[in-house]
Parts: sequence; structure tokens; C-alpha cells
Amino acid sequence: MSAVTLSVDVGPLRLRNPILLASGTCGYGLEMAPWVPLDAIGGIVTKSLSPRPRPGGPPPRVAELPTGMLNAIGLENIGLDAFLEQKLPALRERGATVIVSIFAETEDEFVAMVERLDGVEGVAAIELNISCPNVKAGGMEFGTSPAMTERLLRLLRARTRLPLIAKLTPNDTNVFDVGAAALQGGADILSLVNTFLGMAVDVRRERPLLANVVGGYSGPGIKPIALRMVYEMVRRTGAPVIGIGGIQTVEDVLEFLFVGARAVQLGTVNFRDPTAAGRIVQELAQFLADRGLTSVDAWIGRIARVVSGTPVHWGSG
Repeated sequence: MSAVTLSVDVGPLRLRNPILLASGTCGYGLEMAPWVPLDAIGGIVTKSLSPRPRPGGPPPRVAELPTGMLNAIGLENIGLDAFLEQKLPALRERGATVIVSIFAETEDEFVAMVERLDGVEGVAAIELNISCPNVKAGGMEFGTSPAMTERLLRLLRARTRLPLIAKLTPNDTNVFDVGAAALQGGADILSLVNTFLGMAVDVRRERPLLANVVGGYSGPGIKPIALRMVYEMVRRTGAPVIGIGGIQTVEDVLEFLFVGARAVQLGTVNFRDPTAAGRIVQELAQFLADRGLTSVDAWIGRIARVVSGTPVHWGSG
């Protein structure tokens, strides 16, 4: 196999390859070390961290479905300070590229967390999980209001030099307006999609499968919708986008890159096959070599060759 360059610029974020592990599916990163060389993939996105430890939702909170899974974990986590003290040093030792996912209930909490992370060795970027309620706005999610999103990003952009990634919810019809607002406020990168709201019922036991009744639906069943939304976001905004949603195979990865994503996150597949990310990196290099391409950049956005009105190169740093 001839040499293929897999390194990629996602806005200001440089990755060794475009394969990331998605938040909430790889713990704090170290849990995946027995199955995936953390220094061989593009990076890991940590479980979303809050200002203080959070217990999460009651069981049962995960349900396997024929085309994916539902979860209502409730954002359980050890808190930002514990992560920085207990987990990050070991991730640095393993050469992992670490993107820290954070969430908060108020703007002030988001600001304090971003300021805490700025300049910390071993943190490559911050992913903002803005699909969480702003308690000062009556529980409205930051990520469902373009105005709230833009205001939040402006506040955070002034507090850090790290790349900021806005992770967007698909559970709102104005996701494209929210993405544009995040960029206007200072986001460097957009990641989408987060999970879709869903539910499932056990008719024999006559009860929902989740204690919370409703949860986040992920897995291969959402891929066509996620792929369309990533394509539309790139086409409308020209932004660097990280694609998420139902990615199981190298072919899935190639689809997201083809429509313009500059990197992808593997999520639900990690539960079924924790070795998937490492294997897909190798398969991606092989596919590109077989096509006579010398870099992953030569594949990204290739849809422009067949669909008019789509830019060939965007968000390439």
C-alpha cells in the first residue's frame, strides 16, 4: 500500500486522522485503551463533564434495539476537576488527543469550566454539549435558541484560545440557524448530530424500556438522517463539521467525509465492537490507496464533483 496522508485540519484543530470516539461512548478514554491504541486514532471526546459530579438517571437506562440503542444515562460523570486530576495525566502518557466535552446549566458555569480548561496541557479542544437546559431561561436548551447559542459562544470565545466545538441537537427544526449562530458567536467547529429523542415499550410487561420513559436514540438507524443534516450544514455554512450518527464501518466514514465532514465520531458501535476505531483507520488508508488518492483531503467534499452548488473545499483550516 502506497503512503496515504490521513492527517486532517478541522478548523484550527489538527488530527492525526479523522476518526474520533464520541462522547458518552468511550468513558473518559482510558476505558478503551485495551482495545484501541489511543495514539493511533484521531482522538477521543470525553464523557460530558459538569462543574460538579453528577449521579445520572435511575435504571434501567439503556435499551438495545434492532437498529441502535436508547439511553437515558442522565449525563452521569465525575466532574471536571476529578477528570483533570485523575484521568487526564494517564491520557497524556498514552499520547491521546483529548477533546473535553462539557455541559452546564448556566452561562456562568460554562464560563468557569472553559476558563479552567484554557491552557491545560493535554487538552486539544473543547466540545460544548449545548443540548442541556439553561435554568435561568426556564429550562430551555441553549442549543435550541440561536440567540442564546450566539451569546454563549461569544462569552466562551473570549475566555479561551482552545478550539471550540459546538455540538448540536437534531431535535429542533432550526438546527441550521443554531449552527450559524454558534459560528457567528465564535465557534471554530460544529459537531452533529447528537442523539434523537425516542422511546420503546415492552408490551408484555406493559412498561417503557427506560425508567425515564424517553431517551436518546443512536446507532445505524439514524445514519441517513444524520448524513443529510451534516451535508446540509456544510453546504449552508461552509463550516468545518465533525459528523456523528450511526457510523459502524469504513463505508459509513467515507460517506460522511464525501459529503463534507472533515472528521467523524464513532459512538454506538463502540459498545458492540470496541476495536472498530483502530480497524477503520487502517481500512480508510487502504481504501484511499486503492483509489490512487494520497490524502484523506482528496476525498473530503468529493460530492461537489457530482452535485452542483456544493463547495469543493471548506473549513480546511
